[in-house]
Amino acid sequence: MRIRLKLIPVSFLVLTMTFGACSARADYPIVSQRYAADPAGLEFNGRLYLYCSNDDDNSTNNYIMHSITCFSTDDLKNWTDHGVVLSVPANASWANLAWAPSAVSNNNIVYLYFANGAGTIGVTTSSVPSGPFNDARGSPLISGSTPGASTPTQWLFDPCAFIDDDGTPYVYFGGQYPTNARVIRLGANLTSVAGSAMPVFATNFFEASYMHKRGGIYYFTYCNRFEVGAAIYCETNSNPTNGFVPEGVVLPNPPTNVFNNNHQAIVGYQGNWYIAYHNRSVAKQNGLSDSDAVYKRSLCLDKVNYNANGSMQQVTATTDGLTQLKNLNPYTRVEGETIAKEIGIKTEVCGEGGLDVAYVTNGSWIRVRGVDFGSGASVFYARVASAGSGGNIELHLDSLSGTLAGTCPVAPTGGWQTWTTTNCSVSGASGVHDLYFKFTGGAGNLFNVNWWEFQSGALADSPSITVSATGSNLTLSWPLAYSGFTLQSATSLAAGDWVNVTSPSPQMVGIEWQVTLPLDANVDATFYRLFK
Repeated sequence: MRIRLKLIPVSFLVLTMTFGACSARADYPIVSQRYAADPAGLEFNGRLYLYCSNDDDNSTNNYIMHSITCFSTDDLKNWTDHGVVLSVPANASWANLAWAPSAVSNNNIVYLYFANGAGTIGVTTSSVPSGPFNDARGSPLISGSTPGASTPTQWLFDPCAFIDDDGTPYVYFGGQYPTNARVIRLGANLTSVAGSAMPVFATNFFEASYMHKRGGIYYFTYCNRFEVGAAIYCETNSNPTNGFVPEGVVLPNPPTNVFNNNHQAIVGYQGNWYIAYHNRSVAKQNGLSDSDAVYKRSLCLDKVNYNANGSMQQVTATTDGLTQLKNLNPYTRVEGETIAKEIGIKTEVCGEGGLDVAYVTNGSWIRVRGVDFGSGASVFYARVASAGSGGNIELHLDSLSGTLAGTCPVAPTGGWQTWTTTNCSVSGASGVHDLYFKFTGGAGNLFNVNWWEFQSGALADSPSITVSATGSNLTLSWPLAYSGFTLQSATSLAAGDWVNVTSPSPQMVGIEWQVTLPLDANVDATFYRLFK
């Protein structure tokens, strides 16, 4: 049970008794802390997930990606970095490359398909969309020995898994020439193939096969050959395998793409359709030459619109056109690696699970879009670690030079994965704002951030306390912002014999102080108070 109680300014009593039960526009880049490409989209439990080739694996003269990364959102503006979700050969021992993934879900299992370079195609699975994904077969799903798959010029890559409305699953794949586009049925387990691969008619086909279905129409999109524009082209049909009719260009070769390869995913999310693709905008912003930027791609997202007859309208890419679907709630825990825009940070695997924001230096920052503070925030909490000199997290509204709502100090903790929770008071943060975390301090790396959260409402002179009884234990908790209170107990109010509870000591759990104590069956009642 959970009971909300109130402390009076000097002391607070808790009585415990022994008892038996108690228009199409784009956003790019949507991720800038990583290079990522060849996106595949999946709607899963209210979030949109994008799975990508990890261009951080590449040098600037070759494609050598051997891992797949993942990012997700529920508002189309703030993206959570899930990091590497598949790595080979660690997660598929027969492969040494991992390119251009595709994802589908069935019976709460996510199936992630990938290309082992241009030679074979594999399939991995996970019970959660953020992975990790592990080999489902112990061998390739599609190879040169798969009936109907190969030609003398075939690239066995760029898989697209598609499950039709009647439950029939397919994989589309192939590359280099129009005669190499293929589709093959999957087995009911989604980890085997059934029958032979079939040719798919595709005008000027080059790579990046993708299938989606809307209103009974099958849309086969792909990147066409460079001599005709390296654009995303669309053909439609009334069935998923043969008889496709050319419709035209859906997305021209994108801006800031140094006229190089193009790769798309068209995915439904909350009743609308979006096209994810890549360009080279982050690489160019980071000062790379055109030739080096080829191998360092970045993610983009557009809304897709359709005409009354079902044909797709051509998409025009812009840098900030999508509408934020909902405001971000700052009063629940938000992962530090949830980012709309950043300068000067990276993410890494966190010892407490998930990822953390790392390599923070003086002047680096993170922007989070559309944060709804409601009637006002009073306290900011952050989970931090530092083997450096520490520093500060400045909280600015709407711009880096906007209203300073609070400054949260971060002290050294003795290790980059030695975590503590720090907090500061907040003022002037109400309504909806973009929130900027500006990191300040001395030289070098300052600190890491795992998560953050705000507390609403004005701080009282003394905290509220929450009491939970589970079995033979009693848990007392109060907000972390109220430090300096001492927990005391007594067996009688009349005697006034209050004693400090020294063991166990209060522990930081989330944004609360928490103490768990045994209930004594031999004592009729115990009184507790917080005293300052």
